[in-house]
Amino acid sequence: MHGRVLIVAGSDSGGGAGLQADIKTVMALGGYAATAVTALTAQNTRGVHGVVAVDPDFIVAQMRAVLDDIGADCIKTGMLHSVPVIEAVAGVLETLDGIPVVVDPVMFAKGGDRLLDEDAVDCLRERLLPLASVLTPNLPEAGRLAGMTVDDTSAMTAAGLCLVDQGAHAVVVKGGHLGGERIVDLLVTADHVERAESVRIATDNLHGAGCTLASAIATGLAQGLELRATFHRARLYLRQAIRNAPGLGGGHGPLDHGHAIPAYYL
Repeated sequence: MHGRVLIVAGSDSGGGAGLQADIKTVMALGGYAATAVTALTAQNTRGVHGVVAVDPDFIVAQMRAVLDDIGADCIKTGMLHSVPVIEAVAGVLETLDGIPVVVDPVMFAKGGDRLLDEDAVDCLRERLLPLASVLTPNLPEAGRLAGMTVDDTSAMTAAGLCLVDQGAHAVVVKGGHLGGERIVDLLVTADHVERAESVRIATDNLHGAGCTLASAIATGLAQGLELRATFHRARLYLRQAIRNAPGLGGGHGPLDHGHAIPAYYL
C-alpha cells in the first residue's frame, strides 16, 4: 500500500459515486484512502432522493484529524455543495505546503440532480481553482466555470486554458458529453495540451465515472507518478471499470472498481 489520499466529498448511499467510489478506486490502485465527509445523500442508480449537509466546522475537524496524524500525499475534493463548505475546505488547503490537490468540481449527479448550490459556483472558481494541482471538470462544468459553451474539442482546449489562466495548475477536460463513437479527454497545462482518445463504450453504467477518474488521478499523484503518466493510467483504469460494470440497479449503474485487484484475492 503506497500513497495516502485524503478524500473530501459527499457520501453516496448506493455506493457507485462519491466517497464510496473514491475509496474503492484508491484502494484498487494500491493507495490508502482517508475521508472527510461533506454531506450524506440518499441516492441510488435512479437519482438523489435526499441530502443532509455536514457542518463546515466538523468537515474541518475531520480533515485536521487525518492530516495531524495519518497525513496525506494528495487531497481530492468532490461534492462541496455550498459557499460555507467551500470556504471551510479552502481554508484548510491554504495552510498546507506541497501536498497536491485534485479538485473535482461536482455540480450535478449523473441523473441531473444538482449537487452544488448555484450561488457557490463563483466561490468554487475563486477559492478552489487557485489551489488545484489538477481540476477535472466534465463539459458542462468546464463551460460553467470558464463562462463559455463547450461543444467540441477546440472549445475544450479553450476552456481548459481559461481555467489554467484562472489559477488551476492543470485541467483534465472530460469529453464524455460530446457525441460520437470516440471519447476525447484533454490534459491542459499552460504550455501543453495532451489529447487522449478511445472508442466509446455503449453503456448506461457510468454512475461515478467522474469521481473515479479524479480519485485515480489523485492516487497516481500520491504515489509520485508524473502527471501525464497518472492521467493515462487513470483513463485506462476507468475504461476497464466501465467495461466490466456489473449492471446493478435500474438507472445509471455503478462501475467495477475492483477489476484491478488480482484475481487470487477474489
